[in-house]
Amino acid sequence: MTNDINRRLNEHNYGLNKESYTFEKRPLELVFCTEFNDVIQAIAFEKQVKGWSRKKKEAIIKDKWEDLKKLSQCLNKTTHENFNKKDV
Repeated sequence: MTNDINRRLNEHNYGLNKESYTFEKRPLELVFCTEFNDVIQAIAFEKQVKGWSRKKKEAIIKDKWEDLKKLSQCLNKTTHENFNKKDV
């Protein structure tokens, strides 16, 4: 989250913080950016996306927001959607 995307990208690419997740992954390329009018919403969205699977992140990078619902579905056989009361 930043109010100056170019400065922030440069900070990552210059490797100013050796403990940063991106330090060993340089050089970096910006593949997704979106704007928020509310800082709280921006922080919440960033936290949410950081917890997503790679496939979900790739969907928003490709501007395929409609894929997020499908990618969020639980595919485990034990999911509540597959629960059958007569099996208990």
